[in-house]
Amino acid sequence: MEDRNHMDQLEKVEKLRERADVSYEEARAALEANGWDMLDAMVALERAGKTKGPAKGSFTTSTDEQEGYVKVQEKVEERRTESEHPGKSFREVIRRFIRVCLDNSFCVDRHNERMFQIPLIVFVIVLLWGWKIVIPVMIVALFFGVRYSFEGRDELKGANDFMNTAGNMADSFKEGFENGGRKE
Repeated sequence: MEDRNHMDQLEKVEKLRERADVSYEEARAALEANGWDMLDAMVALERAGKTKGPAKGSFTTSTDEQEGYVKVQEKVEERRTESEHPGKSFREVIRRFIRVCLDNSFCVDRHNERMFQIPLIVFVIVLLWGWKIVIPVMIVALFFGVRYSFEGRDELKGANDFMNTAGNMADSFKEGFENGGRKE
């Protein structure tokens, strides 16, 4: 038990020495004089002038002294370096594309009823392997009331707008064909 108490005392001496920036002897003497209480020992050292008080904060608008401030010139240089090394930005584009594919789904609806929904990554893989079949089938399906959309974590409004435009064009073409080119 005495060894444990001795270890606790050594730890306190070391902590007080580091925090107060005093010698081992001064830290031990302050702790002994204050019943091994860290706070009382620190106050006693401050009163004796053996340590500095708490650090005072200072505020400035000078950019030289601000750690988190990024100078415009440095940022421009960083951008220029990125454009000289397109592999870094290309990797970022690929990484972002894969994340979008994993976080979203491709949906197929007919007459406002969901036929099926698959992860976008699956759709992209199918499209890459069988684009000669998939694209014509998708176009023909538009004439039979099938509509495509994307859902998920990301805002894919542009892609959904394109899909709606394609569906509307198919409807328009179909109406023109059914009416024999006549205007009503």
